[in-house]
Amino acid sequence: MRLDTHTKTTHTTGTTALHGIHVPLITPFDRAGNVAAEALEALAHEALDAGAAGIVALGTTGETATLEEAERDLVTEVCARVCRERGGMLTVGAGTSGTRAAEASLARLARWPQVGAALVTVPSFVRPAAAGVLAHFTRLAGVSPVPLIVYHIPYRTGQPLDAAALRAVGALPGVAGLKYAGGGIDQETVALLGDLPDGFAVLAGDDAYLSPMLALGAAGGILASAHLATERFVELAAAWRAGDVPRARSLGHALARLSAAAFAEPNPTVVKGVLHAQGRIPTPDVRLPLLPASPEAVAAALKELAEIQ
Repeated sequence: MRLDTHTKTTHTTGTTALHGIHVPLITPFDRAGNVAAEALEALAHEALDAGAAGIVALGTTGETATLEEAERDLVTEVCARVCRERGGMLTVGAGTSGTRAAEASLARLARWPQVGAALVTVPSFVRPAAAGVLAHFTRLAGVSPVPLIVYHIPYRTGQPLDAAALRAVGALPGVAGLKYAGGGIDQETVALLGDLPDGFAVLAGDDAYLSPMLALGAAGGILASAHLATERFVELAAAWRAGDVPRARSLGHALARLSAAAFAEPNPTVVKGVLHAQGRIPTPDVRLPLLPASPEAVAAALKELAEIQ
C-alpha cells in the first residue's frame, strides 16, 4: 500500500512510498544518564541532510526497552519536530508480543501527526504459528492510526516465517512494508522478493546484506550503521536504482565491512562509540544490560569508515 493513502489517518509522511535509506536513531545520553535531546535532534537533522528518506525513533538501536515512558515520548516528540520542519518520513517503533497491548501502544501514536508509519516486530518469545502472526497483524492493521512496517527478525523473536507467510502479512490492508532481517539471504528471501504483493515494500534490516538485498529488489533499508556514513548508504541505493553495477558492488563491499565492524559488539554500542569519538553525542553511554563498546571495536569501525571511498 502507499503510505499516503491509509484511510484511517490524516498523518503525513514526507514521501509517497516506502523506499530509500531510513536511519534508526540511537538515543544519546548525557553525563547524568538523561536523554540528550539536543544531540538527538542534531542526529536527526544530520541524517536528513545526508539524503536519508526518513528516520526511525524507538527502534532496537534506540535502546527502547531501557527507556521510561516519558523518555520514549521525548524521543518521539524531538523526532516529530524535526520531520515536521524537514518533511522527512518518521517511523516509530511500537507494539509488544501481546496483541491487546500492541493495540494500545499503536493508539498512542495518534498524538503525533508527523508519524508516518509504525515499526512493529513479529511477536517474540511466544512464538505463535504463522496463522497466529497473520491474525495478530490483521488486528493491529485494523486499528492502527498509521500504516505498519512489519519487522521480521527471527534471530531475536525465535519465530521464523517463510515467504508465503510474509507475503500473506504483506497483503493486509494497512501493512506498508517489511523490515527484513533474516540473518542472511536464502531461498525464502529470494522467493519473497521475487513475488511481492502490490504496493508492498521490503526494506533490508541486516546492514551487511544491504547491497545484495537491493540487487534482488529491496526498496531500501533501515540500518543502524547508516548513522556513520549516511551519504554513502544513500549513494549505494541510488547506484542500484540507476543500474550502476560496478559502483554498487565496490561501495556495497566497503559498507558491508563497516557494518560488520559496527556490529562486532552488541548494537548500538559501537555506533555510539564512533559517534562520541566524532563529537556528535556527549557520551558513548548505553544502559544496562548493555555495556559500552571496547576501544578496540570503536577503533576498528573508525578505520573502516575512513577507508570508504
